[in-house]
Amino acid sequence: MTNPIQHQAVNFAAPRGFAAALKADCKETFFPDDPFHKSKHEKPLSKLKKTIQYFIPLFEWLPNYNLRLFRYDLLAGITITALAIPQGISYAKLANIPPIYGLYSSFIPPFVYAIFGSSKHLAVGTVAACSLLLSETIGAKASPKDNPTLYLHLIFTSTFFTGVFQTALGFLRLGILVDFLSHSTITGFMGGTAIIICLQQLKGIFGVKHFTTHTDVVSVLQAVFRHRDEWRWQSAVVGIIFLVFLQFTRYVRQKRPTLFWVSAIGPMVVVVVGCLFAFFAHAEKHGIDIVGDLKKGLNPPSIQYLNFDRQYLPVTVRAGIVTGLIAMTEGIAIGRSFAIMKNEQTDGNKEMIAFGFMNIIGSFTSCYLTTGPFSKTAVNFKAGCRTAMSNVIMGLCMMLTLLFLAPLFSYTPLVALSAIIMSAMLGLINYKEMIHLLKVDKFDFVICMAAFLGVSFISMDIGLMLSVGLALLRALLYVARPAACKLGKIPNSSLYRDTQQYHGSTPIPGILVLQLGSPIYFANSTYIRERVMRYIQEEQGDSDSKTDVIEHLLLDLSGVSSIDMTGIETFVELRRILGSKGIKLIIVNPRLEVMEKLTLAKFTDAIGKESFYLSIEDAVQSCRFSLLSNKTTMEESSNGAQTIV
Repeated sequence: MTNPIQHQAVNFAAPRGFAAALKADCKETFFPDDPFHKSKHEKPLSKLKKTIQYFIPLFEWLPNYNLRLFRYDLLAGITITALAIPQGISYAKLANIPPIYGLYSSFIPPFVYAIFGSSKHLAVGTVAACSLLLSETIGAKASPKDNPTLYLHLIFTSTFFTGVFQTALGFLRLGILVDFLSHSTITGFMGGTAIIICLQQLKGIFGVKHFTTHTDVVSVLQAVFRHRDEWRWQSAVVGIIFLVFLQFTRYVRQKRPTLFWVSAIGPMVVVVVGCLFAFFAHAEKHGIDIVGDLKKGLNPPSIQYLNFDRQYLPVTVRAGIVTGLIAMTEGIAIGRSFAIMKNEQTDGNKEMIAFGFMNIIGSFTSCYLTTGPFSKTAVNFKAGCRTAMSNVIMGLCMMLTLLFLAPLFSYTPLVALSAIIMSAMLGLINYKEMIHLLKVDKFDFVICMAAFLGVSFISMDIGLMLSVGLALLRALLYVARPAACKLGKIPNSSLYRDTQQYHGSTPIPGILVLQLGSPIYFANSTYIRERVMRYIQEEQGDSDSKTDVIEHLLLDLSGVSSIDMTGIETFVELRRILGSKGIKLIIVNPRLEVMEKLTLAKFTDAIGKESFYLSIEDAVQSCRFSLLSNKTTMEESSNGAQTIV
């Protein structure tokens, strides 16, 4: 009997050549945004112009810059400078380097980012987490107290390696590596870091002189209570007053978003009031330490201090890569978050190059690691910045500060800096997000807690590695145990959907339709074969009734993006097993790469091109016709046998 049903033919075109396939794969991997698509048909001069604008975003927004935009950027730049000065001093203290280097780090890098950065809202500066991580990692090799010069030089060297690492990732278009730090990992890491940073500030709050070099919660609390004899009630009172004031300004910002500037200038108010208090009350005589000498002048060169000695190279490279990855991930995520609010986009690879250049040039000019901190970027956004010119304004203001005002901050009490850091860190403990993860995805919550508890009770790098390790384990489980489901037909339609999700969908007698939803590799091919056979056993049951017999197996490969040789061998073996059971294998809608490999492996010839269909409906109709033909043939044979008898 001839099949009268017409269906769309599957494309069995000759596979692409190796060069064409490799070019397509590389383009999709490294240039998924296809940045030069719009200029493909333009004149060479115009194409060159757009290429330069792509790699140097400054030339994209600067030609259209005007006074109206400058007014907004001027206000935003001055506002974030008021936050950058106290934060720069505070985070330099956290990194155990002289406070002036925190100010240096807010002078040169903003100019570099304004040239190469793609975000309009990101504000550049130092961050607490990386400052502490640098202190912990480098401090294990060179003591900031016993050998402060060597320690500072290793900080510069680590910053240099951070810049090289970030720039290399950007030029190689390897932004995909940033995705291995999941949202859950970042949430837990930032929360754990905030806990240990807050506890470390108890040293400044209580005026303790001797302290531990470890960062875990237990060691810090032991150090605080072991040295109770060094506690200074005057320092504690001043610190609590400053902390309450800063938290009040944050409360005002939350209740009245238009008063964001109150929170933005809060740290500067604390520093100014603290300086006046320390100067007139002679705070040092009452056990309240101050920052000390801050010299005038711009960043001195530091390229000659980069230390590539074999003895210190492993620690500086490790610190540079780990802190660089964290800083890069945080900066890119923050830039994207604020860009989305304005329906704009940022390019992760451009951001990596910008961060890399910032840190390379910064390491040559007495700066340590910088990125895009959340607090400063949020203030920049709320202040109404329009372009990266706000970073230029901040850099110019910081230059004036270094030239004329730096000595005025010499009287800043250390307890004021501790209060500023604690206030900033309390906002990073996102407990609501942790509860949300617990409700939505338990494994994500475990990944988050691994980072949170690992950072809090062991160390920052181990906590991060534990969390990333669990995230990678989860990804491997997804690869090794891919999604598969049985499809049934939705009544009165030609749609086929998961029978577990749509209970009204009905199976087709004699036909089993399965959908595979991931690439088929050596890691999951055995599981796929076993899962398919289990579906067949479940469908047929333990009975020998003819109504339960499966004669056709349809595999919908729409969600299978690729397949390797082991996967193809699995199909060959599966076809052989099914053939022994009298079941015919049907392939539905294989994608281009999958079809090319099946063709090159001669699987299409082995199974027959008539076993490939574009849609499940076409395949089901053809299988039904085949079942009907077989039934008719069997009935005719039965009738013929009865006639002979």
